[in-house]
Amino acid sequence: MEHELTKGPVMKTMLLFAVPMILGDLLQQCYNIADTLIVGRFLGADALAAVGSAFALMTFLTSILLGLAMGSGTVFSIRYGRKDMTGLKECILASFVLLAMINLILNLLVFIGIDGIIWFLRTPEELKGLMHEYLIVIFAGLTAIFLYNFFASLLRSLGNSIVPLVFLAISAGLNIVLDLWFVIGLKWGVSGAAQATVIAQYVSGIGIALFTFIKYPDLLKKTPDVHLKKERFREITSFSALTCLQQSIMNFGILAVQGLVNSFGTTIMAAFAAAVKIDAFAYLPVQDFGNAFSIFIAQNYGSRQPERIKKGIRTAVITSLSFGLLLSILVCLFAAPLMSLFIDASETAVIAEGVRYLHIEGAFYFAIGGLFLLYGLYRALAKPGMSVVLTIISLGTRVALAYALSAIPSIGVVGIWWSVPIGWFLADALGVIYYILKVNNKDFTATT
Repeated sequence: MEHELTKGPVMKTMLLFAVPMILGDLLQQCYNIADTLIVGRFLGADALAAVGSAFALMTFLTSILLGLAMGSGTVFSIRYGRKDMTGLKECILASFVLLAMINLILNLLVFIGIDGIIWFLRTPEELKGLMHEYLIVIFAGLTAIFLYNFFASLLRSLGNSIVPLVFLAISAGLNIVLDLWFVIGLKWGVSGAAQATVIAQYVSGIGIALFTFIKYPDLLKKTPDVHLKKERFREITSFSALTCLQQSIMNFGILAVQGLVNSFGTTIMAAFAAAVKIDAFAYLPVQDFGNAFSIFIAQNYGSRQPERIKKGIRTAVITSLSFGLLLSILVCLFAAPLMSLFIDASETAVIAEGVRYLHIEGAFYFAIGGLFLLYGLYRALAKPGMSVVLTIISLGTRVALAYALSAIPSIGVVGIWWSVPIGWFLADALGVIYYILKVNNKDFTATT
C-alpha cells in the first residue's frame, strides 16, 4: 500500500507512513534481542558478553549498507515526488550496482580480518573463542542485510512502508523459533544463535526482493531508455556517501566505546550488552519516525511544497519530543525488570550496572529524538553534509568524554554512560542554530 506523502493532512499522513516503519524496525531489533535474551538466560554471562560485543561490530557493518540505502532512498523519494520515472529507474539501477559492490568488499574484508577485529575490540582472552565462533557465522548475513535494506528503502521511498514490516514480522518470528531450537534444543551454543539470525535475515532479504520484482516490474526491468549512467552514480553517491559516512561515524564511535567497555571486564560487558539492547529498542521509534519524516520532507521537497514542509517540521518536533519523554519515563521506571529479562537474577552486579546505565541514558530520549529529526531534515533537503557534522559532534563528544572521564578513578565507567546524552545535547544545539540561521527563511524547493 503506497501513501502519497505530498497530499492530505500532515499529521495523519506522516503517522500512517511512520508507524509501519517503527513496527518493522522494532521487529528487526528482535533478531538481536532474541539472541541476547536466549544466550544470556541459557548460556550465561560470558556468552552474553561475547554476543553483545559482536552486536556492536555488526551494527557498524550494517550501518554502512543502511547509510547507502537511506541516501539512495532520499534520491528515490525526490525523483518520485517529481514524477520523473525515467530518472527514478536509472537511480535504482545505479544504486543497486553501487551497494552490491560495497557489500562484496565488506564480505571479503570481514572474513579476512576476523582475528584483527577481535583484537581491535579488546576482547578478554577467555571470550575470544566465543567471539570467533559467533562472528564467523553472523558475517554470512551481510548479503541478506544488503538485500533487505535496499528494497525496503526503495519501497518506502514510494510510500510503501507496509511490505517491509510484513517481511520483518515473518523473519523475526522465524528467528525466535530457530533460536530456541538451535540454542536450547540442539545445544549449538552461540553458533546456533548466529545461525538462527542469519537464516531469518535471508528470509526477509530474499523475500522482499522477490516481492518488489513481482509488484513493480516496470521500475526494475531493464528497458531501452534506462542505462547505467555516470551522472546517476554521481547523484546517488552525493547523497549516499555522506549518509553512509554519517551512519558509519555514528556506529564506529559506538564500536570504539565498546572497546573501552570491554576493558572494564566481563561484568561491565554483560551489563552493557543487555542495557544497550533495551536502550536501542526504546529509542528506535523516534529514530524511525525521523527516517519517515525525512522521506516525507524529501517527497515534498521534490514536488516543491515549502509550506507543507514547514508544517511537517512543526508537527514532527512536537510528536518526537512528546514520545521521547514518554519513553524516558517508562525505561527509567522499569529498568530493573527489563534487565532481569536478559540475565539471571543471581547476577546482581550485572543487573545493577545495567540499571545505572539505563537511568542515565533513558532520561534523555527526547534529545536523541530531536537529533534524528535533524539528521532526516538535512538529508532530505540535500544537505547530508550537515548530518555528518552533527554526527561527528555527537559521537566525537561521546568518544572523547568516555575515554577522558572513565580514566578518572572517582568516575570510572559512569563517565562512559554520561558521555552519550552530553553528545546528544551538543549536536541538537548546533543543528537548531544552523536551522535558525541558514535554513528557516529559505525556500524549500528542490533545485537539483
